Amino acid sequence: MPTQPAVIDGAGATLFRAQVHRMGRGGWLRAAILGANDGVVSTASLVMGVASASASTQTVLVAALAGLVAGALAMGAGEYVSVCSQRDVEEADIALEGRQLREDPEGELSELTDIYVERGLDRALARKVAEQLSAHDRLQAHLRDELGLKESLRARPLQAAGVSAASFASLAVVHILAFAAAPGRTRLGVVALVSLAALAALGGVGAMLAGAPRLRAACRVLIGGGLAMAATALVGKLLGGVGL
Repeated sequence: MPTQPAVIDGAGATLFRAQVHRMGRGGWLRAAILGANDGVVSTASLVMGVASASASTQTVLVAALAGLVAGALAMGAGEYVSVCSQRDVEEADIALEGRQLREDPEGELSELTDIYVERGLDRALARKVAEQLSAHDRLQAHLRDELGLKESLRARPLQAAGVSAASFASLAVVHILAFAAAPGRTRLGVVALVSLAALAALGGVGAMLAGAPRLRAACRVLIGGGLAMAATALVGKLLGGVGL
């Protein structure tokens, strides 16, 4: 990550601005984008599919509201179970590393030394670094440098579940309100436009928070969401045409 420009204060001392790293956002950002994207695509597709089958406005709204509740709960539960599994793996690795440190501290110290040698330090310096870090907190040193585990990056099931469910519901309700407020013959077009605009915004915001190219991310979600809505609308039209 490039550093930000240095600043010279009035006394001529060089001050460096704090670097902004984005890795700590990975867990909640992934859950938020996934939930919001699913809230847009699934709800808009549901509305368009049911409406394309010539269903009444009341039927479409009931289906959409049911889809909102079911989708938000499913997203939250799915994120919780998935991230809990990831957390369990992390806890198992931490327990294993702690046991190895108790049973073979010298071997683990040599392993940490080898890691620093591979990163470019000469062996004498690597050994000294390993000893000093181990004296401070040897378990954390191994978790960070051997397993790549940092507390700020660890799996958080409740956070992921809450963020995913909330982002799903907040985006899903927009499409329900758009359908209810739009004039009768324009409803499907309004829902489609709102959905595409929301998907483009989601792609751009997610890319901005992650420090990635915005246009590519926006196109990616637009194409996927647009295809899903079109396919669902086609299915509704075909099934409605045969009286199902």
